[in-house]
Amino acid sequence: MSFWNDPLKVAADWLLGIFTGWGMPELAANILIGFIGILLLIMILMVVDIMLVWIERKVVARFQDRIGPNRLGPFGLIQPFADIIKLMIKEDTTPAGADKVVYNIAPMLSMMSVLILWAVVPLAPTMLGVDLNIGVLYIIAAGAIGTLSIIMGGWSSNNKFALIGAFRQVAVMVSFEIPMLATLLIPTILTGSMGTAAIVEAQDIWYVFLSPLGALVFLIAAIAELGRAPFDMAEGESELVSGYNIEYSGMKFGMFYAGELLHAFTFGGFWAIMFFGGYRFFGLEKVSPFLAIAVILFKALIGYWIIMWVKYTLMRIRIDHMLGFNWKFLTPLAFTLIIVTGLMHALLAGTPTWLYVSSMFLADVVVAWIALEIARSYSRREREKVEGVKQVAEVGHS
Repeated sequence: MSFWNDPLKVAADWLLGIFTGWGMPELAANILIGFIGILLLIMILMVVDIMLVWIERKVVARFQDRIGPNRLGPFGLIQPFADIIKLMIKEDTTPAGADKVVYNIAPMLSMMSVLILWAVVPLAPTMLGVDLNIGVLYIIAAGAIGTLSIIMGGWSSNNKFALIGAFRQVAVMVSFEIPMLATLLIPTILTGSMGTAAIVEAQDIWYVFLSPLGALVFLIAAIAELGRAPFDMAEGESELVSGYNIEYSGMKFGMFYAGELLHAFTFGGFWAIMFFGGYRFFGLEKVSPFLAIAVILFKALIGYWIIMWVKYTLMRIRIDHMLGFNWKFLTPLAFTLIIVTGLMHALLAGTPTWLYVSSMFLADVVVAWIALEIARSYSRREREKVEGVKQVAEVGHS
């Protein structure tokens, strides 16, 4: 077995030989190798996170007809490292009335929540941290820890603006986790398993072609769950100054910011895993695990770019409109998709592939058309109601 075909196995066997040669018990050596692997993954993710800062600033600059970072290093690549140094030397302040334990734990929890998500990310056929058969539920549970860190930071800061931001995040979390979980059940139904590796391996045909509306609903719910614009009510700069992180400075603020970016990139990766085949792309994953890693990271980067595109294109949605959109439209649509997908999958079992794919796709198109017609009718009624009130008011004034 060569390093090119299974690098993790070759590296683990090499380290195991070294540690057991030093007289270390095999169990202790395997545990130490596991810790080394976790540490290496965290270091790689930190480097990716630093580069995400540079990518976001350059992309935003292009959106806004600017150049972006261009002073330090070629194309401004050294700028994120300068930003880290700046945050490290800034004064680390703690509000006098803050709950210091919770206040200090919240930023670390924000970073930890996104790092543990990568335990169930299949980077290649032979590269997966833990092959959980409940990987989908793990994603939801671990992702909610990031939201919990925002609530902890807002509550412990002893600041009214931060507390309001935390309350808003609770409302968003309770609301949008429901359609997110519902749409994650669509790949589960199509695969027959909740394991992320099984979902990827089952996608001979990407699930986005079987349930394009499900992929879209998942993306919208993920953006809301991340607190990115247009759903960034927890920050709400025009109303809450900075929201939940208003009292944070230095590296604590930097950990919140880095956690947000890495969360967005990670959910771009999960979007690719659930609906775009993960590391699979025309058999490249069979050539080498390194090509499989490149494929999934590229797909995750595309998902991250779409999240950035939405953030810097659309304006912030009012909180009552945002929650109304979820409960009145997105959640019923997500549950309808589950029912339609389950029924069509059962009815079309054993049919030719072309008939199965085309029927599943058309079923999603029909559901989308019906949903848009219902939304258009509701919008028309609301507009007529507002116009009727205005006419009554004008008659009263005259």
